[in-house]
Amino acid sequence: MLRKADRIATVPPYLFATIDKKRKEAQARGVDIINLGIGDPDQPAPTYVVDKLAAEAATYHRYPDYEGALEFRQAAADYYQRRFGVTADPKNEVVALIGSKEGLSHLVWAFVDPGDVALVPDPAYPVYRTQTLLAGGIPVAMPLLAENGFLPDLDAIDPAVAAKATIMFLNYPNNPTAGVADLAFFEKAVAFCKKYKILLCHDNAYAEMTYDDFTAPSVLQVPGAKDIAVESYSLSKPYNMTGWRIAFMIGNAEAIGALGIIKTNTDSGQFTAIQMAGIEAMKHQPEAFVGQMNRMYKGRRDVLIGGLRKLGWDIEAPKGSFYAWIPVPKGYTSAGFAETLLDKAGIIVTPGNAYGDCGEGYVRFALTVDERRMQEAVDRIGKVLKG
Repeated sequence: MLRKADRIATVPPYLFATIDKKRKEAQARGVDIINLGIGDPDQPAPTYVVDKLAAEAATYHRYPDYEGALEFRQAAADYYQRRFGVTADPKNEVVALIGSKEGLSHLVWAFVDPGDVALVPDPAYPVYRTQTLLAGGIPVAMPLLAENGFLPDLDAIDPAVAAKATIMFLNYPNNPTAGVADLAFFEKAVAFCKKYKILLCHDNAYAEMTYDDFTAPSVLQVPGAKDIAVESYSLSKPYNMTGWRIAFMIGNAEAIGALGIIKTNTDSGQFTAIQMAGIEAMKHQPEAFVGQMNRMYKGRRDVLIGGLRKLGWDIEAPKGSFYAWIPVPKGYTSAGFAETLLDKAGIIVTPGNAYGDCGEGYVRFALTVDERRMQEAVDRIGKVLKG
């Protein structure tokens, strides 16, 4: 028997790998699966981005720059200036990531020592908590409750806990709750983190996925935010580039530098041709492409929410992300309802408790099938509920 590191025992199996295993098992039995479990866009990346990768792939064969190509970091800074009115130095305040998951994970290792506290939303993308555990830190939950609009109550955080915290994670538009935050909330979060000298990390993966005239802000729009904040921005969701693994971290230069120390000793950077394609995504009419995608997701959202309302759910349509956070019917747990939908309807959704204790009582739907399949999913759910 091999002796494995003790830290592995603190971390559960990765949620989405488990869901994918169940999907494959069901499909092997011949089940027609409608997969609403994993947030992976079903549409291709823009043609001009694919063409750019093809054109650049033959040029770059050597190791990329560790921090990312300066051209990519400049394009990221330019995009933030256009989109959010935020100014950043591409040399010291931007670093390229091999997908935002990588950057968020490594940032924990740069700021969390054994025994340090990380303030983590609950429910939340599992990486914030699991990487804290791997680093020997203590994840302390900030509950995201419906009555608070799925925003954490910063006033409820114990000052003694805040004094031990080295990092706080936020994520709006939110995964999994689809909650949204305005600039006033970010102002409060920045003030809180300044008071306790905590690094504020905002995971901005869903910034461009908004509906009904809502536009998501950046935490870096708060005056003085760069004193204590960084933001992770991913090209995965707005440009359908999840498999490309390209993102960037932007903000506080000290934090960016600390992240760079971990990265340069861990990875060798993202393939430069992919970075060149990422530049194309950010500069080549991104608003037009994002607008087209949002209209598609809004149509799917309306089919799902409208259908569930007819089945008896009293729910609001989400204004951000491409998820719907749905309360389970009376008599079900999160896991029980998810299992029922898979076993009786061939539908995969994610049980809310997989994202944290406060996720119990919900399941997450991803808007990653077309309107026809979404309507079919609603119809199947109706049959399950009728027995």
